[in-house]
Amino acid sequence: MKRAIELNVNGDTYELLVAPNQTLLEVLREKLGLTGTKRGCDLGACGACTVLIDGEAYLSCLMLAVDAIGKEIMTIEGLAAGGDLHPLQSAFIDQGGLQCGFCTPGMILTAEAILNEDEHPTEDQIKKKMAGNLCRCTGYKKIIEAIMSVSEPGESV
Repeated sequence: MKRAIELNVNGDTYELLVAPNQTLLEVLREKLGLTGTKRGCDLGACGACTVLIDGEAYLSCLMLAVDAIGKEIMTIEGLAAGGDLHPLQSAFIDQGGLQCGFCTPGMILTAEAILNEDEHPTEDQIKKKMAGNLCRCTGYKKIIEAIMSVSEPGESV
């Protein structure tokens, strides 16, 4: 039996009818059309479905939509402000931290969560916290460089 819920996604409130077993990933992609959140493994192993919930990285394939009620959800579509790319988005482009782009939204949102926690993490801290995000194209060097470039003193996130 479906349930009426209200979700706050990218600063907008949505009233939705969802099944109790529907994941946040399914609701974001299928009901809200926010396809920047990628369906990868559906097991929580690849990080492609990462979203921010109250500023922290969560795997939307492992979270039920009903468990996101009352929380601030941000997808990659909500990261840019006023049509301008977020500094992390620009850094991924400038540093060559993306190729096919499939993993990029999850990578960027995980990086944002890292920087929300610590504005100037070390390279080792970034590597450890990015470990749940898989990329088959880039290696990880340029991804780490992109995040480091945003975390340098004088840069603002």
